[in-house]
Amino acid sequence: MFAHASSRPSYAAVLRVPHARRAFVSALTARLSYGTVALAVMLSVTRATGSYAVSGVVMSLFGAATVLLMPFRASLIDRHGPRRALLPMAALYGTLLCVLAALTWRPGAPPAAVAATAALAGACAPPLGPTMRALWAELLPDRDLLQRAYSLDGVAEELLFVSGPVLVGALMGFAPPASGILLSAMLVVGGTWAFVTSPVVPGPRAVSRRERRGGVRGLLPPVAVALGVGLALSGVELLVPAFATERSYDPGLVPWILAALSAGSAVGGLVNGAMRWRVPARVRLCWFAAGLGLTITAAGQAPGLWALAPAMACTGAFVAPALTTAYLWADELSAQEDRTRAGAWVNTAVNAGGSAGAAGAGLLVGHVPLVACFTLTGAIALLSALSALSATGGRAGRAVSRVPSDTRG
Repeated sequence: MFAHASSRPSYAAVLRVPHARRAFVSALTARLSYGTVALAVMLSVTRATGSYAVSGVVMSLFGAATVLLMPFRASLIDRHGPRRALLPMAALYGTLLCVLAALTWRPGAPPAAVAATAALAGACAPPLGPTMRALWAELLPDRDLLQRAYSLDGVAEELLFVSGPVLVGALMGFAPPASGILLSAMLVVGGTWAFVTSPVVPGPRAVSRRERRGGVRGLLPPVAVALGVGLALSGVELLVPAFATERSYDPGLVPWILAALSAGSAVGGLVNGAMRWRVPARVRLCWFAAGLGLTITAAGQAPGLWALAPAMACTGAFVAPALTTAYLWADELSAQEDRTRAGAWVNTAVNAGGSAGAAGAGLLVGHVPLVACFTLTGAIALLSALSALSATGGRAGRAVSRVPSDTRG
């Protein structure tokens, strides 16, 4: 299944690549904006309009525009290069966030203007994660090193989404919620500027029409599995509070159970990245998705909340490896000039699944026994694994040929 080797590359070797550390840290700084902005927008809109319903609509518009238009924005990065396309996106996104902060700074904001500004901001959100993963693929032609880079990137991103709300909470101790939106704007603009000025960020490529014809065909299997993982994961995040409520546990314990899920994901991601696998990414992805589905199903049998915590840690151990491998497989299936867009499709699938999964689980809870809810949620991940395995056969593991580029900036 995998082989140990004393000479295998380490995570430190990834960060020792010239200028990689600067690019990675600046990209993470910009991506922290996505960890802070959601809570900041929700709280500031609720305070400014006095309506949770308006806040929900605004968040839905913002999230839909951010997620659904990401492949289009990523295609602009592939076509024009990060230096030409990424900074204007970040500047426009940051400007619209500042407008949104100004609208929601005090109570009495007009809901229509707030909703329109939030939707426009989401439509401009720069695809920083896919761009950074595409840069890793250019910097690290060695697949073992690339696997470690993707694992490190995934774990770091998860930590950003955990620390972002904490940062907003600390800021609200002495400033209104809209200040969190301003912080998000500063992070994304400053971090993106530092990222695109890194020496390793490539400039624009001259790509012929014939070379672009292949596009991102063949990405359906990894995208389908990413969608299944997003659906299952968001379902679990709603089922855990339902589990605690049904059995009369203190709701304050729920964050600790979800923290076990995140911790398991971080550990699983780092361990997966340290392995030298002998099987191709497509097979590993199916295994990880199947493992996720089985552990979710088993978690539903937990006799109590303290038994659910280790079950959630085991579930989390498959999350980061599954997503990392989905990105790796998408990179193998895409041409060099389409890497950012390929990663964006996987990212879009995870986020879209996250939105739909929470809604689906919410409809089930209260109408279906909780054990059955866990089983159905686990079945989603299992079905995504089976569909990908049956759809690919033995052909999808072949990587497309890479055309060397001399236009790197």
